[in-house]
Amino acid sequence: MKLHLYKALWGMEGTYSEQFKRAADAGYTGIEAPMPLPEQEMAFREALQTYSLAYIAQIFTGGEDHIESFKEQVERAAGFEPRLIVSHSARDRMSHDEQDRFFEAALRIEADNGITVAHETHRHRAMFSPWTTARLLHKFPELRITADFSHWTNVCESLLHDMEEEIELAIAHTYHIHGRIGYSQGPQVPHPAAPEWSMERERFEGWWKRMFSRRQSQGEAVSTMTPEFGPVPYMPTLAFTKQPVADLWDVNEWIANRVRFSYPDWIAANSN
Repeated sequence: MKLHLYKALWGMEGTYSEQFKRAADAGYTGIEAPMPLPEQEMAFREALQTYSLAYIAQIFTGGEDHIESFKEQVERAAGFEPRLIVSHSARDRMSHDEQDRFFEAALRIEADNGITVAHETHRHRAMFSPWTTARLLHKFPELRITADFSHWTNVCESLLHDMEEEIELAIAHTYHIHGRIGYSQGPQVPHPAAPEWSMERERFEGWWKRMFSRRQSQGEAVSTMTPEFGPVPYMPTLAFTKQPVADLWDVNEWIANRVRFSYPDWIAANSN
């Protein structure tokens, strides 16, 4: 099973051409980002073609009607022929009935457009916690998720050792991974290489290994992951200076290289 790494444009600077060239030169399969503004769409498409990059589209439901918001964005995203759509879906404050109506419609819209949608485990959204996600996955077993457990460790103020059943269910439904390491008091450690965060790093890498292994056991040919450490204010700053404590590009490259190096052993271990 091959590993395809995608470059998040979150926090990058420069024109689309400059950003895409840097991602291509660094060996990424593609980029992950929200859709461009209409006036920037031509430049976005040209950069994708010039640098032969695949695309993962991000969408964000909102407004008075989350179903209509989802439908409009999925239909526009389909025109970019993305590898998949990562969706920040519905809201945490919705009732169960409201969430159920949303995801029932979302699955129908996904099928109508012939495109894969992976709903992100994100704060503020319906899948903000292990237990809300588990309820939805039990009710709608066709759902796929983008696993970003950094949100869950923050919401639950723990490394989730007491939620193994929910974690295992989420791993079984994971289609795409966001490679960020969180901790009990936030969604992003200052730097994943720092020894003081070794416990968190080992916990997250253990989850990623299980996600890759599950996809291989499901007969998938490719696993996808986007290193997704974010800029300030996700990135902590030094007091009084507003200076980030680490370089964002370097942090995400550390994650990418760490996974590239470990991935063959992770997959080989699952094959034995």
